[in-house]
Amino acid sequence: MPSHSPVRRHLLLAMPALLLARRARAAPEGFGPALERAAALPQLRTLIVARGGETVVERRFGGPPPERPANVKSVSKAVIAALVGAAIARGVLEGTEQRIAPLLRARLPRAADPRLEEITIGHLLSMQAGLERTSGAHYGAWVSSRDWVRAALARPFAADPGGPMLYSTGNSHLLSAILTLRAGRSTLALAREWLGTPLGIEIPPWPRDPQGIYFGGNDMLLSPRALLRLAEMHRQGGQWQGRAVLAAEWVRACWTPRTRSVFTGDAHGYGWFLDRPGGEARAYAWGYGGQMVHVLPRLGASIVMTSDPDQPSGGASGHARALHALVEEMLIPALRAA
Repeated sequence: MPSHSPVRRHLLLAMPALLLARRARAAPEGFGPALERAAALPQLRTLIVARGGETVVERRFGGPPPERPANVKSVSKAVIAALVGAAIARGVLEGTEQRIAPLLRARLPRAADPRLEEITIGHLLSMQAGLERTSGAHYGAWVSSRDWVRAALARPFAADPGGPMLYSTGNSHLLSAILTLRAGRSTLALAREWLGTPLGIEIPPWPRDPQGIYFGGNDMLLSPRALLRLAEMHRQGGQWQGRAVLAAEWVRACWTPRTRSVFTGDAHGYGWFLDRPGGEARAYAWGYGGQMVHVLPRLGASIVMTSDPDQPSGGASGHARALHALVEEMLIPALRAA
């Protein structure tokens, strides 16, 4: 057996790892231009694309690795919607027409507006509660309050229940409080049992309000790969590896347009936004900074994109627009051609 110099021996030992690295960097056929555009987005951290249940693209552009939980911001609202569906299936909640005032009676403000009695579970899910928003300019004051549930319920009405969409994380947090009160267990425990175990994903603890209720609709910690399983489960009508995680009827309910965002013009169901770029039906969950989960049912595809959670993605930053353009102009055509 010939001897090798130390340098050559090091190269020989390193060669398998180098080959694997080159293969990992090689773009799947048809996805090269999309990956080049993705790599040019400074805030983008991870991109995963699955087709027919198989991962065809997984790229890390910065930040933690794709198996590590990270802050998914308001993508959490789609998770809360899934938990509500699971609670209805188990009889913990009666359904989307169930009124919330009897469930939160002890937390209602004094001399409450009579319209509080009209708000339903469905109104909270679709962002049609009518209460003034706790997001946007009101967010800081709300999360600085001593009781987030009371503060959300005490907002003045900006519209009647069932009216226009008023995007508000307070609505999702009320759902977390209702789940906790009705089930007698934390939202974290429910998420781990109803989603984490069947999907085989890690769900670490995330922030809680001053009363100990896990934040409903923001700051959940999930890895990009966990988000992909969540997306794929929805794409398959609530099924994962032959097991029913959610009822197919619930997934259809989440993806039924009920109102429309004044910011994007896109429809909104229960925890998911809905549109048809280029005629392709799409459901997507969206979080601050550019955390996105897209499901394209006709193409049998799911897309996960995570970004720097500390940088804005809307307005002048243009990052959210760039992510939508990446999906619509590059990834959808590549998936169609695959």
